[in-house]
This record gives sequence, C-alpha cells and structure tokens, in this order.
Amino acid sequence: MPASSDSNRTASVTRVTGETDVKVTVNLDGTGKCQVETGVPFLDHMLHQLCSHGLLDLDIDAKGDYEIDDHHTNEDVGITLGQAIAQAIGDRKGIHRFGHFVAPLDEALVQVALDFSGRPHLSYGLEIPTERVGTYDTQLVREFFVAIVNHTQMTIHIRQLDGINSHHIIEATFKAFARAMRMAIEIDPRRATSIPSSKGLL
Repeated sequence: MPASSDSNRTASVTRVTGETDVKVTVNLDGTGKCQVETGVPFLDHMLHQLCSHGLLDLDIDAKGDYEIDDHHTNEDVGITLGQAIAQAIGDRKGIHRFGHFVAPLDEALVQVALDFSGRPHLSYGLEIPTERVGTYDTQLVREFFVAIVNHTQMTIHIRQLDGINSHHIIEATFKAFARAMRMAIEIDPRRATSIPSSKGLL
C-alpha cells in the first residue's frame, strides 16, 4: 500500500471476507474521477457525489452476498473506504482538520460538521421518511457512516435541517459530507509541516 505524503496522498486497500470482496483506491488530491461498481446502484450514486463534490478520485470494485441483502456490501465498502482515506491522509500533518458544510437539495437541507480528531464518533440526526429508495434500505445510510467514522478515526455530526424526500435527504447528506471532508483534508499553508493539535498528535 502506498505511503501517503502531501504530494501523493493516495492509498489502496483490499478487504476480503466470507461475505464480500472489496477493493478501494483513493486519491485525496484528485479531480473527481469516479469508477465505482459496488453492485448496489444507489450506493454507487452516492459515491459519485462524494467524488464530484469532494474532488476525490475513487476506484471501487466490490462484490458481495446480494442474495441476502445489501448490508454487508454497504458496510464493507464503508470500512474499506475509511481505511483507505486514513492511510492516504497519514499522520494528518498540515491538514485543516475541521470541515463543515450545509447542502441544500430542493426541499432538503443537511448540515455535516467533522473533525479528523483521531477519535471515532458519529452523531446521526437524519429522519428518512421511507424504508427504501429504490431497492436501497435507508437504514444502511447510518451503517455506511458508522463504518467510515470507525475506520478513519473521525468525528462526524450530521443534522437534517429540513426535508421530506428520502432521496433528497440522503443525497444532500453525501454532498455535505463531501464538501466538509474536502475542507478538512486540504493542506493549510500556514501549518503545512505540523499536526493541527495542541497535543502534537492526532
């Protein structure tokens, strides 16, 4: 797996279990290139939002036990992506660390605030009115973010400020997350060689 650096913040991670086979490559300093095939169409759509608005380059190939449901694939994509982001960002030297964004999508409005703190925590405030969007179980949104949080060692607060359409609420969440993460991981030119913590360690 490639070592991360300010000029080459990339990583590749493979996770193989009895339930899934997931390969993820991420470039934190990309242009939004997105090649994702998870076998879960709505998750693919959300990952495209992450690339487009977070300016990540993502290559994800996942195969799972879809005959059971999408849960294991959704979770393991989140786990593997979280591990890849953590590897690519390295010791977190020079990053802004904090990010926040409020994303509107028609009637939906979602706020995401996050901190690459080294301490995993998710505060999840979505109230999605339907059980499914297409074939996608909307409970899996929370499971995806749980996986991301635990494996990036990140704190995320998600707040739904408005919204009645499930698709809009979820998509606004991913767009807000993408922009907040983009803000947090960009290099701060005033602190390019130090870790953004009074403790000197994240």
